[in-house]
Amino acid sequence: MTHFPQPHPTRRASRVQLGGSVLAAIRLEDGRRTKAKLQSISVTGGLLRLAQSLAQGDFVEVAFQTQSGPVHGMAEVLSPARSVPDGVLQPFRFVAIEDDDHRRLRNSLDHVAMRSALGMKSGAFSK
Repeated sequence: MTHFPQPHPTRRASRVQLGGSVLAAIRLEDGRRTKAKLQSISVTGGLLRLAQSLAQGDFVEVAFQTQSGPVHGMAEVLSPARSVPDGVLQPFRFVAIEDDDHRRLRNSLDHVAMRSALGMKSGAFSK
């Protein structure tokens, strides 16, 4: 079954800062593919570091690896946040994600939060 993430109207989803340590595969609507690095991620979306910006409103497939397994979802590209020396930081929001992918993502985010609360470094998102 497909999960359709809905942002909470009064509370922003917790984000995990990855600093570009996790590679993400992006497939555009026209079938083209590109690579990105995840800067941050949450259950509702994230921030990608891309060589070139994508068009706001584009729908893409986003896939990346976590310690709990691969996560794959459909996302809407939001307006670029800012340019950086080697590209652009661009946010996205998940619009559809299968239940198993959502479970793996949530497990990985929970793992990071738990280890962070204990003052430990997490390896929930693999390179």
